[in-house]
Amino acid sequence: MKNPLTSYSRTIRRALLRHRIIRIGLVILILWNLVDLHFILRLVAETDAVYRDQPRQTERIYIAMVNWNNEYLLRNHLSKAITELSWRLRPENIYISIYESGSYDNTKGALVELDAELEQLRVPRNITLSYVSHADEIAAPPDGEGWVVTPRGKKELRRIPYLSRVRNHSLESLRKLAKQGIHFDKILFLNDVVFTSNDVLELLDTNHGDYAAACSLDFQKPPFYYDTFALRDSHGHEAVTPTWPFFRDASSRRAMKQLQPVPVKSCWNGMVAMAAAPFLASPPLRFRGIPDSLASYHLEASECCLIHADNPLSKDHGIYLNPRVRVGYTTAAYVAVNPTLNWLTPRSVLQGLWWNRIRRWTTFSYFKESAIRKKIAQWARWSPDRREVGEFCVVDEMQILDVRGWYHV
Repeated sequence: MKNPLTSYSRTIRRALLRHRIIRIGLVILILWNLVDLHFILRLVAETDAVYRDQPRQTERIYIAMVNWNNEYLLRNHLSKAITELSWRLRPENIYISIYESGSYDNTKGALVELDAELEQLRVPRNITLSYVSHADEIAAPPDGEGWVVTPRGKKELRRIPYLSRVRNHSLESLRKLAKQGIHFDKILFLNDVVFTSNDVLELLDTNHGDYAAACSLDFQKPPFYYDTFALRDSHGHEAVTPTWPFFRDASSRRAMKQLQPVPVKSCWNGMVAMAAAPFLASPPLRFRGIPDSLASYHLEASECCLIHADNPLSKDHGIYLNPRVRVGYTTAAYVAVNPTLNWLTPRSVLQGLWWNRIRRWTTFSYFKESAIRKKIAQWARWSPDRREVGEFCVVDEMQILDVRGWYHV
């Protein structure tokens, strides 16, 4: 007969052992988090310590920008930032090309004032003011490329081919100048964002200037990043969380945690620098949308992602997201993420790390991506010539141009 006291004693010892293992596990977990936090916050403290007065190397930069209904931002920040940037990069090293696309506010007036300021600095430039509005585009006969039959049974104008056409307008001077023997090393594409000259200098120097493309991080409602449509990690996956450290792929996530240039397959995020040579090649690199026939499967892809899929330099020179360069669509958004300590506080670091882990452990990108691949495969079966190299850019959406913007269908 077993002694009940002996059995009870064993139960107590097992309970204490389990309790000890749990305590050891908790201590290890806490230490792991503290080491991770210390390492990251040390990098945060060092990130903003470097002040760059001038570019490390003299390059010729072609600055391209598209404006639509940006009067407020131009008058309150953007025009001043562009003027200061022109002085920092020096007028003889730059060319500014701005295309205004039928705004409803007084963006044209703000650009006329900017033109006068750039004239005083003798900055070479071309500012085109278009009087073709979204309403005019939509009212045109639904012929040619860029139109799709939507689930509502109507033939409607797609947003992405329109944006591609507008962005390509901002590159027309690049070709004209090349015919005159005037060439540029890089193209700096600017969205309607708040930035400083130091942000641009840091961006241009990403990976010591060796890249096919280098992008900033953009924010409209911090701490959530904005450009989910174009950003893909180094394996072509969408970000797993909208906050730092964002990525599912280990190499992209590791670089983001170290605040180093992050290898990605695509990005745009408010401001991007690209090597200029592919845009002057034969055939030249151009912004585009996916074919209308593919879009009819209720699919779409950002022109800012497809440009990287088409760029012959992407594979050999890489595409990088620079976490040290953060821009905002408002002044408040910019201040919320600059300096780095505003963006990565101890609390946000711990929350971001664990949210990212939980999402990676509990979600799978395969199912969403597989459904899109099946649609593309179905489309491709109709013709041996059908192929989409930017498959990783494609999402299950249909985006239609609207008089005041755009909408999903």
